[in-house]
Amino acid sequence: MSNTTPGMVCAHHHLYSSLARGMPAPPSTPTSFLGVLEQIWWRLDQALDLEMIRASALLGALEALESGTTAIIDHHESPSAIEGSLSVIAQACAEVGVRVMCAYGITDRHGPDGAAAGLNENRRFLAEGGRGYVGVHAAFTCSDDSLEQAASLAAEFGTGVHIHVAEGPDDREAHLRLQQLSTSDWLLIHAVHLPTDHGLAGTIVHNPRSNMNNAVGYADPTRFPESQPVALGTDGIGADMLEEFRLAYCRHRESNLAATPDAAWNWLSTGWNLVPEALNDHVRWSYDQVDNPWAAAFTPGVAAQEVRIDGEILLLEGKPTRVDPLEIRAKAKEQAQRLFAKL
Repeated sequence: MSNTTPGMVCAHHHLYSSLARGMPAPPSTPTSFLGVLEQIWWRLDQALDLEMIRASALLGALEALESGTTAIIDHHESPSAIEGSLSVIAQACAEVGVRVMCAYGITDRHGPDGAAAGLNENRRFLAEGGRGYVGVHAAFTCSDDSLEQAASLAAEFGTGVHIHVAEGPDDREAHLRLQQLSTSDWLLIHAVHLPTDHGLAGTIVHNPRSNMNNAVGYADPTRFPESQPVALGTDGIGADMLEEFRLAYCRHRESNLAATPDAAWNWLSTGWNLVPEALNDHVRWSYDQVDNPWAAAFTPGVAAQEVRIDGEILLLEGKPTRVDPLEIRAKAKEQAQRLFAKL
């Protein structure tokens, strides 16, 4: 039993959603998951500019650090500000000191030129030495040609594709279009409506809080073969991975009385396979059994007190050492108001 762990890994984030809190109500109340996308998220990402993206990434990285999360795998979309967006995110995270792997989620929602621009941003970022994946929004918003181009680009750079898969019923046939493309380094996000015998290679990333919030159902990751890794993400609702672990356990237990915290802890631990460097990071917590799944699952309010990344102390007594959290939050508030005015 210990009060220390390696740095936590958020295996699926949308840093741009850090500015979404308190956003204006949608024009009409969504009655389906597709409605949530159309009325909320696709309106928000269309309104983003580079200044907003920087503010949201700084805030999201700060909150990750404060939560003991030292590595973020981010999936970004900003159709009105594509070029350079991934570098803005990477630079903001570097300022805070948090590791990040970036991807731009391509889509054909804005026509072939929009899809091409997304592919070009992934290519530019990776070619310039950026660390990340090739992003795809989801199969149901992409043509077969775009999916094939994304897979080809990922293979060219020796990385995987970061894609939402079967999050809602509109994408339940995704596996049929991806079976001949997916490889073991892909990230398959959500998998709520994915058949158990889906035939896809890659790591499934479970986002229980988001799935509950969007009322899309329960992925039940234990139904997939043991040979298929499962990791935990937040889908943009912060980066507090201990809290996500607790929720993942509770959601699992709700569906299966025999469930234990060990399964959710294993999902949390898979993040270290995706970002191995985080294993060398050091987090000291406010609880002396934080590494015991059975204890941590039932102990809310555990806080990171000290965080070391690459040997540098970036959080000391719960306070960032490299950046001013008040300044970051003030600028995020300003940019959020600019964003809300455009919605």
